Amino acid sequence: MSDLAELASKLFHANKESQVKIAGTEKRVRGILNGKYIFDTTAAKLVWENGFYPNYWIPRSDFLDTASFAQDKPVSGIDSSTSTLTVDNKSVPSLIVPDSFNTELAGYVKIDFKALDAWYEEQSEVVFHPKDPWHRVDVLPSGRHVKVEIDGVVVADTGSEGGVLSLWETRFPARWYLPRTAIKWEYLTPSDTHTGCPYKGQASYYNAVINGKEIKDVAWWYPNPIQESASIIGALCFYPTKVNTFVDGKAIEK
Repeated sequence: MSDLAELASKLFHANKESQVKIAGTEKRVRGILNGKYIFDTTAAKLVWENGFYPNYWIPRSDFLDTASFAQDKPVSGIDSSTSTLTVDNKSVPSLIVPDSFNTELAGYVKIDFKALDAWYEEQSEVVFHPKDPWHRVDVLPSGRHVKVEIDGVVVADTGSEGGVLSLWETRFPARWYLPRTAIKWEYLTPSDTHTGCPYKGQASYYNAVINGKEIKDVAWWYPNPIQESASIIGALCFYPTKVNTFVDGKAIEK
């Protein structure tokens, strides 16, 4: 069974009694495949398939003529709901929920987020995955004194200069972003690792070398954060599980 068919089975067969979180949005949502817009809708659904973040499901009726489905109107059964969406010479798998299904997703199409060239909310590109409308990030200037140690070696210390930014994100503990002037750069080397967050942007990383031992990806930073988190540009945040962090002299939990 394909990944999309397995997802459909999970949502509409095995878990008929479960409460999968679904929310509508009036935002204009568009998608591009093979350089062409394939849908344009203000009736998309946000579906929390994995419980952590939502994915977009798009009304079949809002797909444009640029896109064609190998199985346009599946009649019954999960397997016949899977289809191939094609734009010119490029195809991606998709899932069409039959109209006969007793679910508010009947008539909706699921496409893997990474399968498209780009997704847009209004005129803003959606990066990494759609945002949760009940998830927020607050970045606040802080007067806290933050010191970071690895095996007893101080690798960052804001001292009396301050410049700390505290980042408060739904379901996460506070993160402390430190100015680059507080970093002991002799201990850090650039990492090749990059990760993404739709609320902050793409992160780059640093490794640390302490007493001849390398600790991978010990700190991250955002070279070009998105607008809502713009103030953390350039600041470093250390993984609390890989270092000892002291805020106003008190060790924070790992």
